[in-house]
Amino acid sequence: MTTFLTSLTERATQPAVGVGSPRIEAWDKVTGRAPYAVDHPVPGAAYAWVVQSTVARGVVHDVDTSRALAEEGVLGVLWHGNAPHLEPVGDPELMVLQSPRIAYRGQVVAVVVATSPEAARGGADLVRVREEGTTADTVLRIDHPALYQPVQVNAGYPARSAIGDVDAGLAEAAVRVDATYHTPAEHHCAMEPHATTAFWEHGCLVVFDSTQASTAARDALAGLFELPPQAVRVVNEHVGGGFGSKGTMKVNTVLAAMAARLVGRPVKLALTRQQLFALAGYRTPTIQRIRLGATAQGRLLAIGHDAVSQTSQLSEFVEQSAVLSRHMYAAPHRLTTHRVVALDVPTPVWMRAPGECPGAFALESAIDELASAGNWDPVRLRIDNEPPVHPEERIPFSSRHLVECLRDGAERFGWSGRDPRPAVRRDGEWLLGTGVAASTYPSITWPSTALARATADQRFDVEVNAADIGTGARTVLRQIAADALDVPAHCVAITVGDSAIGPATVAGGSTGTASWGWAVTKACRLLRERIHRDHGGRVPDGGVAVRADTTLDVRDRPEFSRHAYGAQFCQVRVSTVTGEVRVDRLLGVFAAGRIVNPTTARSQFLGGMTMGLSGALLERSILDPRTGDFVTGDLAAYHVAVNADVPRVEVSWLDEHDPHLNPMGVKGIGEIGIVGTAAAVANAVHHATGIRVRDLPIGLEHLVPRSR
Repeated sequence: MTTFLTSLTERATQPAVGVGSPRIEAWDKVTGRAPYAVDHPVPGAAYAWVVQSTVARGVVHDVDTSRALAEEGVLGVLWHGNAPHLEPVGDPELMVLQSPRIAYRGQVVAVVVATSPEAARGGADLVRVREEGTTADTVLRIDHPALYQPVQVNAGYPARSAIGDVDAGLAEAAVRVDATYHTPAEHHCAMEPHATTAFWEHGCLVVFDSTQASTAARDALAGLFELPPQAVRVVNEHVGGGFGSKGTMKVNTVLAAMAARLVGRPVKLALTRQQLFALAGYRTPTIQRIRLGATAQGRLLAIGHDAVSQTSQLSEFVEQSAVLSRHMYAAPHRLTTHRVVALDVPTPVWMRAPGECPGAFALESAIDELASAGNWDPVRLRIDNEPPVHPEERIPFSSRHLVECLRDGAERFGWSGRDPRPAVRRDGEWLLGTGVAASTYPSITWPSTALARATADQRFDVEVNAADIGTGARTVLRQIAADALDVPAHCVAITVGDSAIGPATVAGGSTGTASWGWAVTKACRLLRERIHRDHGGRVPDGGVAVRADTTLDVRDRPEFSRHAYGAQFCQVRVSTVTGEVRVDRLLGVFAAGRIVNPTTARSQFLGGMTMGLSGALLERSILDPRTGDFVTGDLAAYHVAVNADVPRVEVSWLDEHDPHLNPMGVKGIGEIGIVGTAAAVANAVHHATGIRVRDLPIGLEHLVPRSR
């Protein structure tokens, strides 16, 4: 037996949490040793390639596979006429090859399995699909006759909320804004495509998958193939980004498992970049009307936010774009609504800060418009309308430091010397302007489990089924474990990304560190207690292990409104010759609880702001209404920000202590950075040019005619 933590060299000399640290898997990634979904070496692997529909609405009458099957290397072809039965699990998108019905262009109608990727692709080209298309409805519009109000929107929020009388509040207001904002469809474009390696072994299914949620993927696969959950294992050791698109399982995983069963050998399936635009989800376009009314002193009387979005004919997904307007600012009269229409298009899904991202563009642009209409400073206007409690639920905030973010950001940015008049600052051909917007994102925690084990050589193994999608989850969880154990971080080995570890929540919704970290903290603290209580402070030769589950802990928390907040400031130049917009400076100040690792946290905030800049100026998925096809279906046509587009980006955060969150005091940071950025850019463009752009992305077509 070994004495447990007795010498100074064995104890932590300083806390691990709060110290900047590089990602522990960084060396494996930069040297190519980190295995992603289709990198895992499995003997005898075959390869799959999908065949997609070419109509947006219709039916498949027949699939001729004869030429493909005659091709050298082709092992089999699956289509709805020979595909194995799948048991419904709640997501109709996963019922692939179960019906001849075509619900959107690009839907999978067949899959070819072959001995090499080249043979699979060649075989797919030889499959002949006889499909019949009918007139498709693919365009979202505000007057669509099939618009309806759902019962609830994404994340379970009610679709409608109302307090007071918005029309009466607007009638009483001295200053009003009534404006409509449009955001486009956007695609995630994660670095790693959706990819899967699947094989069957002794009646059990093993899957290496590019997923943000291996527990949920395991459960879905078990349901689809009518297996007990313990007969399915999903491994996602390394995931090359997701931004929400990998938060729920997609058809590649199901098809790989089906194909592996068909050919009796492992199958690898990686969707191409072009295929992802139809099969991996996207952010829905939105049409949002904002109505604001304020007194002559700048106090809000009325807030109205109506959000319209689209979903597919297969499944209802409703972006919660108006929800942030329920708590951002105080006003006695309030109304938020969501309406949606089912079109012949793919199903939208989560994309970084679903709801808050498009919603903040509309609300924070409208707040800026109100400031201009009332001749008020836009920072001061936000501060003056700070609510003391949640304006609609009337419950306290666990912590809320938006005002401090605005004040700190204004000081860092040099806001006090700003001339509020638009279109008066010039540097040669360039018009100059600055803008501000506020951000928020809910701080949510879900139950998870973790295992902590002490060995006789004073090492500690901690396992939690987290998904590290490039955020540094491994690293921060090791820091959290080290502090809970009171040992140096190098004494802790962390294992993530395997459904066999035990249930854990998705890497999404900015819930990961809070949820997984709570389970890790609980397991490690229980381990310390057990060693002292049951073993006299000594680790037996066989080691000691403790498993923890936070289900009851999470559910028994007192009721608070829990959110992270932030403020973004932006400086732009707009060319009077070309209408080109250049962002010179972005500053973000955030209040997001305790920061576990300043190095990885800065990357998350900076990455979110960069993605927000990209959405403000570049990103737009264009759908051809005649075909239902996204014509911007690759990275040559779908533009994202590159290094040349990204300016001086500054990130700062407050030292926020919130005792009502979780044992670590952390809030999520993966999404809040994107939330207010597009509005800050648009508000800066207005300040530079006097032109109010209400449709994203901000392009030359908005600015060229009037910027000269």
